[in-house]
Amino acid sequence: MKLLHSCVAAAALVAFSISAQAETRVTYKSAKTSSSYYQMAVQIAEAMKEASNGDIIVTVEESQGSVQNVMEAAVRPGNYVFTTPPVLVKLAKGGKAMFEKRANPKFGEIRALFPIPSLTMHFVVGEDSGIESFADMKGKKILIGKGSFGAREGAKYLKLFGLEGEVELADVELSNAVPALKNGQIDGFVTAGSYPAPNVIEAAAGTGVDVLSLSDDQIAQTKRTKLVIPAGTYAGQDADITTTSLPVVAYTTTQMDDATAYALTKSFWDQKEKMGKGAAWWNGVDKDLLGNISGKIHPGALKFYDEVGYTITDAQR
Repeated sequence: MKLLHSCVAAAALVAFSISAQAETRVTYKSAKTSSSYYQMAVQIAEAMKEASNGDIIVTVEESQGSVQNVMEAAVRPGNYVFTTPPVLVKLAKGGKAMFEKRANPKFGEIRALFPIPSLTMHFVVGEDSGIESFADMKGKKILIGKGSFGAREGAKYLKLFGLEGEVELADVELSNAVPALKNGQIDGFVTAGSYPAPNVIEAAAGTGVDVLSLSDDQIAQTKRTKLVIPAGTYAGQDADITTTSLPVVAYTTTQMDDATAYALTKSFWDQKEKMGKGAAWWNGVDKDLLGNISGKIHPGALKFYDEVGYTITDAQR
């Protein structure tokens, strides 16, 4: 009997050892826990676990933003995945802007995996505010927030469209935008995030809002990517909204082996439709967004894209 117990214990130990070796652990650096991008990271982690039958375990880490994510790519070992706009990776590799004094040859080892929902600009105004165009913002009180991408873009657009100093900027945190709009403290607010944006959904359902569209000329002035939010995305929205976006991509480094990069990329695309049923922002991601990736794609991810026939440029290989 003792011999039998010993054999069973040994077999269990071997099985555990094999299981432990088969398990792949990935760290996914996202954004602040309060952001939609953190929610996306959690969804991706769950999707990866399901698609791999538990063989791929993704641990989501909060971050303070995309610049931090890129900086850590130079020092993080193993299977490190992070999200950031492609433009920041390009700046890091060139040692420019915020990376000028923090240049590192390790930035050259960053490789793309797959696109995720873009940062989408929303210029939200109360339906009774009398604002039907950007010109109508003159003399109105608008909340753009502080320190975020949306705040910086909002200020940039007001300047580009001749509204700098013509709009009263509300000294209110963006997290209070919806109640401030409902209470009449502001006429509108600017927010950037994947669509449908939670705060815009809340405002549209509870207050009634319009989201301004940009003309092709205005979009050209911003030098951002054009994006169309389909009609019906928000309550009361009976027409498409034309706005701008900043592409966002999930990256890793050359430290990740090809098999893991392939598994992550395949699992993402295989699970995307299912994720879209739980969170509509995934429905805005398609193979065309691969064109927004500047720089090289990981060889493991390339293997998947070649198998399914997605268009990849020579510069991305």
